[in-house]
Amino acid sequence: MLEHFCECYSNLSGPILCPVLGSITPLFIPNSRIRPIRLIGLCASLITFLYSPVLRIQFDPSTATSQFVESLRWLPYENIHFILGIDGLSLFFVILTTFLIPICISVGWSGMRSYGKEYITASLIREFLMIAVFRMLDPLLFYVFPESVPIPMFIIIGVWGSRQRKIKAAYQLFLYTLLGSVFMLLAILLILLQTGSTDLQILLTTEFSERRQIFLWIAFFASFAVKVPMVPVHIWLPEAHVEAPTAGSVILAGILLKLGTYGFLRFSIPIFPEATLFFTPFIYTLSAIAIIYTSLTTLRQIDLKKIIAYSSVAHMNLVTIGIFSLNIQGIGGSILLMLSHGLVSSALFLCVGVLYDRHKTRLLRYYGGLVSTMPNFSTIFFFFTLANMSLPGTSSFIGEILILVGAFQRNSLVATLAALGMILGAAYSLWLYNRVVSGNLKADFLHKFSDLNGREVFIFIPFLLGVLWMGLYPKVFLDCMHTSVSNLVQHGKFH
Repeated sequence: MLEHFCECYSNLSGPILCPVLGSITPLFIPNSRIRPIRLIGLCASLITFLYSPVLRIQFDPSTATSQFVESLRWLPYENIHFILGIDGLSLFFVILTTFLIPICISVGWSGMRSYGKEYITASLIREFLMIAVFRMLDPLLFYVFPESVPIPMFIIIGVWGSRQRKIKAAYQLFLYTLLGSVFMLLAILLILLQTGSTDLQILLTTEFSERRQIFLWIAFFASFAVKVPMVPVHIWLPEAHVEAPTAGSVILAGILLKLGTYGFLRFSIPIFPEATLFFTPFIYTLSAIAIIYTSLTTLRQIDLKKIIAYSSVAHMNLVTIGIFSLNIQGIGGSILLMLSHGLVSSALFLCVGVLYDRHKTRLLRYYGGLVSTMPNFSTIFFFFTLANMSLPGTSSFIGEILILVGAFQRNSLVATLAALGMILGAAYSLWLYNRVVSGNLKADFLHKFSDLNGREVFIFIPFLLGVLWMGLYPKVFLDCMHTSVSNLVQHGKFH
């Protein structure tokens, strides 16, 4: 009976339909009844998350082919189909998405008094779009869904953002991602004209000329580089983080930054293998510059959110080095680091949100000596600071070590520069913690002192357990992705 239920739930696209239904229901409830609206949103996101164990139990890690495949004849005359599926590359990104959305709704619980149902609707639509992105097996629809994700993010930053420049930040986020993707759309249309299909399985068996591959790879790169983000198209990210509410920053760091690197893994590398090898030195150069530059820039920031935002840029460019090492260790480590970053960076933004809720400022100079007034917060903040600097035993350590091993096999100089970035990461992480927690208490600026409440501690516990689990027993995660990663490397003949 349970097996039949699980199979039906999978076939009905449970994790996609549930957020859609949950986003529509609050629209029929008056805004004055905020409690039912909150509960509907939370329940819809929790039901979607409960699908994750079912997904993992039914998933077969021994095969590289897509599983739970569902196809809908969307535009049959143009041979364009709505094809969904999951493999070892996308499984944990779907699970991470379903994990973070209930957290975001819980974080925004007290701040949902104005436009409550709109907030719930935007959050659940965003979840639907992100899950669809990671399950999509058609480049044209993969273009449509990632370009739709910034729309609810634009609304969340523009309406629930924290400062006067929130509209500018929302426009930056929207325009940067949109303009970069125009070239990708043109490339997909060119592929459709040449092959007569945008089905990923057909494209993987299609051989493009080297010149055509280079042109198409550049077009895809223009879209994915903005989403990573890579230097110099990273300017939108710190601004969006600073102006976004805490829940918006959690999703931005936890999921949205993974769309670009996932796009490289899903489309650029397997479809254009010759162009990928041609542009690998270019990627290494941009990524190494980004790691060093953003790590040094982090040390010059005065806003807590900007510090973590620039740290995110450095980590994601370390991920691109791992991906373009084009071997099993590098790609496996990059996926693990993306998952780790989704937990650690999100938790650090939650820590900043805790401080902002109490003191209404994110400027670093107003903080100091919090260990004496917020000991529980200081302990949790210390743990995630150590995780951010990749302390052995935490999730980031495993991912970064695998990336360095993979990168060293391909280019020892790039691996050395990436290791230097890790040292700088430890420097700015400890510097941030020291400035906020140690030293003298600045009572002239901070008046309301209260440690973490029960709801906040409950929110942090899953992040803490996830980081330790990935750090102490990564085999669970690496086993699921190993076959798909090996197939990717063998398909491109990179080994």
